[in-house]
Amino acid sequence: MEPRIREYGGMRIRPVGAHALLLDCDDPDQVQGWRAELWRRRESGELSAVEIVPAARTVLLDGVPDPASTAALIAGWTPLPVATATAGGEVEVPTVYDGPDLPAVAEHWGVDVPGVVERLRSTEFRVAFCGFAPGFAYLTGLPAELAVPRLPSPRPRVPAGSVALAGPYAGIYPTASPGGWLLVGRTGLTLFDVHANPPARLIPGTRVRLVSA
Repeated sequence: MEPRIREYGGMRIRPVGAHALLLDCDDPDQVQGWRAELWRRRESGELSAVEIVPAARTVLLDGVPDPASTAALIAGWTPLPVATATAGGEVEVPTVYDGPDLPAVAEHWGVDVPGVVERLRSTEFRVAFCGFAPGFAYLTGLPAELAVPRLPSPRPRVPAGSVALAGPYAGIYPTASPGGWLLVGRTGLTLFDVHANPPARLIPGTRVRLVSA
């Protein structure tokens, strides 16, 4: 593929190496729309790609036999509306809201701790992308003005199942690991199992509810 960028509807398609394409999108909704459309096209046999990996503002297509012709195809497609860009249905995550950082989140939001819990319980989250650790899903759904900062210094060990917030995202630690997100609760739901298909319980496009346990 010639090393140039194709543009379509605010989305840019650029080659990445010999067998990959990167879609640069304007916002997370556009990412979700393209992720869903590309998954649909691959399932129908119209698109050949080994991996389709969404991120915060990009979608990577890896293992593409002919990047030039694939880019031309994509330029003629339209992303699915974000409201229909779902995958994996809806998952209810039973959550105990007793995280040590609830008071800090309440202060950032200008509400009391019960107000934080009610906001989280009533929000329909959606998995935007996965990263950081196997099975770690970045959940969108909170308004931009409720973004919270990470801790100045990460905790050396965050327990598995910890429900947390950072920036505009919510997330759940699938395994114990270091982490600097603000901890608001915990769940006993298994989020990553190498023997399951797929191994990750929360995949991009899945709707998520953080219900009280």
